[in-house]
Amino acid sequence: MTETLQIINPAGEKVGKAPRVKREVLLRMYRAMASVRHFDDRCMKLQRTGRIGFSIPNLGIEAVSVGAAATLDPECDWIAPSYRDFGMAFFHGISVEKMMDTQFGNGEDHNKGRQMPVHFTFLDPIRFLSISSPIGTHLPQAVGVAMAMQRKQEKGVCLVSFGDGGTSSLGFHSGLNFAGVYKAPVVFLCQNNQWAISCPLEKQTASESIAIKGEAYGIPGVRVDGNDVLAVYRAVRDAVKKAREGGGPTLIEAVTMRMGGHSTSDDPSRYVDQELMEEWKLKDPLKRFREYLFAEGLLDEAGVEALDQELSEQIQAAAKAAAAKPRPGLETIFSDVYETFPAHLQVQRDQCIQHFAGRDESVNEEGEFPL
Repeated sequence: MTETLQIINPAGEKVGKAPRVKREVLLRMYRAMASVRHFDDRCMKLQRTGRIGFSIPNLGIEAVSVGAAATLDPECDWIAPSYRDFGMAFFHGISVEKMMDTQFGNGEDHNKGRQMPVHFTFLDPIRFLSISSPIGTHLPQAVGVAMAMQRKQEKGVCLVSFGDGGTSSLGFHSGLNFAGVYKAPVVFLCQNNQWAISCPLEKQTASESIAIKGEAYGIPGVRVDGNDVLAVYRAVRDAVKKAREGGGPTLIEAVTMRMGGHSTSDDPSRYVDQELMEEWKLKDPLKRFREYLFAEGLLDEAGVEALDQELSEQIQAAAKAAAAKPRPGLETIFSDVYETFPAHLQVQRDQCIQHFAGRDESVNEEGEFPL
């Protein structure tokens, strides 16, 4: 069985050699993980009260996203995220309000309301490709990004994140095959959270691990404790360095457990044994990292309480601000396809707005959406 890298055990005790990370980066990692926890909780409440239509729980996955994100250079690297990667956005300082804009699908949402909530995309402060619902389709795209940088002789690396269910997709196999053949500067990060919606890992694959799957494509595989943020950081850091220096791709399996449903439309209590959930609660990645920082003298209870209060207020204010913004204009159905807006689409746009305005469906000539 592939060895599983661990640096901090569930009690927060150091059991392996910790990577050298600056104090400010460690605290930034903790802040990002705590931000995910608060943002996730607020989105669940917003969905349950009918304020937003959908969200994807990130509870229990925080260390995978944040540990990986902390290794990247926003000046040259790309992220091809999964829909359970709030932590990557938070670590790189993407605005909470901008993320809430996507959750509400308002007029300032980057997607103009044309994507589902949670399907974030940003170009600043890091290149964050649009999240896609179809499983595995973004893996070949990530390899394409990496190969483009390779051909242009750039030093960038593309990190692509996906779940254990994604390893059964065509995109996983074609993506790894291309990356292996061309030694593309890409890091494949699998969040092995044990379940692909209600399908358990043992019904997903007969392989002894996901990390071992890389061997078929000439790609080294690494298995890491996904609830140990420093172990994830070290594994991804080494893989990024190798890719940046021309050494090709790496497949990393981060073993973790999603502690909520697949989405807000899912009830995990119908298929996940409660005893298993209780077992994984003892491995909480946020608590584990907090205990480590306490032991290292980098954080204390007062600091945790102050941060939790700050984040709670910040995220609540962001949700309130996003909810108050107007919806996207009706004309956005037609925009962002062509660099120069063609005449035939202008005609269709004007006819569409006039049609709804004429039917008195709360759409004015400015194109306010009828919801």
